[in-house]
Amino acid sequence: MKSWLPFEWIAAVRFLLEGLMQTLVILAGIAIGVGVIVFMSAMLAGLQANFIKRVLTSQPQIQLIAPDQVARPQRYDNGTVEAAIVQRPTQRVLSIDQWPKIRVEMQNRPDIVTVAPTVAGSGLALRGDTNRAITLTGIDPEVYFRIVRLPDYIVAGDSQITSEGILIGTELANDLGASLGDKLNVTTATGGNRILTINGIFDLGNKGVNQRSTFVALRTAQSLLGLIGGVTSLDLTVTDIYAAETIAREIAAMLPVQADSWIKTNAQFFTAVQAQQNSNTLIRAFVGLSVAFGIAAVLIVSVIQRSKDIGILRAMGTKREQILRVFLIQGGILGFLGALVGSALGAFALIVWHRYARQVDGSELFPLILETRLFVMSSALATLTGVVAAIAPALRAANLDPVVAIRG
Repeated sequence: MKSWLPFEWIAAVRFLLEGLMQTLVILAGIAIGVGVIVFMSAMLAGLQANFIKRVLTSQPQIQLIAPDQVARPQRYDNGTVEAAIVQRPTQRVLSIDQWPKIRVEMQNRPDIVTVAPTVAGSGLALRGDTNRAITLTGIDPEVYFRIVRLPDYIVAGDSQITSEGILIGTELANDLGASLGDKLNVTTATGGNRILTINGIFDLGNKGVNQRSTFVALRTAQSLLGLIGGVTSLDLTVTDIYAAETIAREIAAMLPVQADSWIKTNAQFFTAVQAQQNSNTLIRAFVGLSVAFGIAAVLIVSVIQRSKDIGILRAMGTKREQILRVFLIQGGILGFLGALVGSALGAFALIVWHRYARQVDGSELFPLILETRLFVMSSALATLTGVVAAIAPALRAANLDPVVAIRG
């Protein structure tokens, strides 16, 4: 009865089973290597997703603001400068020129998802004999909450904003001794003044932000800051968060606005994310090299140990190409089986680590991200590494002189 397996596969499996201890050792090494790759890749992906979520749910991905005011020297008709020293003007709170038109242009771009007009300026919040400087932000909740997930950070009350309501941070509430439903007297440098009711208290996870940031209705802020019908910024979200800086530069080149992306305003954070990605790539490369050298070493030893067997096979008419394929198949089998075991080990270790690794407040350190693509790529990479690592010993085996091998 003939076997349905080709000769090369039969020989490769038999060689692996005969050297079972060596096979198990190298399988264990490959499994550990692949497990490390899976664990590190998934954990770093989860940490990165968590960091990005925290950053991008508390600020726009691109913000359009009015360009800086620049003082220009006065000149006579003959071109001489009237004053040698030109002082930089104070940057007043200004509305973006023709912002409704710019908003429509942004909404028509395929790479922009959401456009939210906002008004922001400084103010003073008073309660009794206590006052605190605040940043007053006027928003359209229906649109703005698609960009900044403020409702997710509400710890008291709700995120509903009325014309006479205000949302404040936990630290500001503590400083003013205020609680839900209390009244605040909000004033601005432009002479705006209004009594507002605390509708909600939020915690954005940053003490400084919780001390300063407040949110009111768009028209309320326009009235307080003296910008009736105007907005100080257009906040955007984009389809590709990593293309935000490129999109921002395109917008700034086309329109009379200053465009700041989250990548620019969080340069240190973005550098840290890139450093994580580079570290992960280096770890994969070094682990892959160690796995490749391990497979090559074991197969070279296997060639030396089976020199006589290879010589006999060659004397019986086995072709060089067949001997070559035997050892390439061995490398592929070792890589594939090691990848299967390693993927399972890496996933198990990640699940355990995710369960017990917690932040100070008890929440998860990172979201558990186990993508099928990661396991497929790891298995394919390990199998390919096994085949590549087997090339040198396979060539050595294929080039053995049958007479010399049998005599040896």
